Amino acid sequence: MVIIMLGAPGTGKGTVASILTKKLGIPQVSTGDIFRKHIKEGTKLGKLAEKYISKGNLVPDDITIGLVENRLEESDVQEGIILDGFPRTVKQAEELDNILEKKGKKVDLVVNLTTPEEEIIERIVSRRICSNQECKTVYNLILNPPKQEGICDKCGSELVQRKDDNVETVKSRLNSYFEQTSPLVEYYEKQGNLYSALVSKTIDKLGKDVAEDVAKYIKDNNI
Repeated sequence: MVIIMLGAPGTGKGTVASILTKKLGIPQVSTGDIFRKHIKEGTKLGKLAEKYISKGNLVPDDITIGLVENRLEESDVQEGIILDGFPRTVKQAEELDNILEKKGKKVDLVVNLTTPEEEIIERIVSRRICSNQECKTVYNLILNPPKQEGICDKCGSELVQRKDDNVETVKSRLNSYFEQTSPLVEYYEKQGNLYSALVSKTIDKLGKDVAEDVAKYIKDNNI
């Protein structure tokens, strides 16, 4: 099973994907996590990616596509994968379709999350992440704060704020998303595999609620 998470930064893609991973037994693969790992390790790819990410821009297609294609060869994703953060452009989506077709596979479901822009900015600026790479639990100082300020509930490691989780960079990332990524909604809508959901405190529906809905949809439709 191949599932894609779509949605602007801060809509809760990671939260929904992590819950679906547990329910479906297939791994979540985030291109953002892979890039950050390379940046931290100071690899050639990491240094190149950081130039774009630090400015709130998307990493070029050729770099991202190659990275994902290599990831799809690994043994842990042969039974299924949840792609979080890829594809981000129609070109990437077309390349992904070609890669999967060669493997006799296809995109089974695309989960498209939407959230009001003011909520997105508030949510991202308030986000904190466990510094332990084996844990990486995500908190929100407003919606889901840790029990002890600055400390992860699960492993006791320090919580950190990503360098790009600030208002200026968030607005730039949103502009990049709406310009380059939103056409993907139409692309997958035409393919008939799009599932859209609103994630917002205004309707009292957060990521965990949407994840439950998606899991039920998958079961009811034998996806």
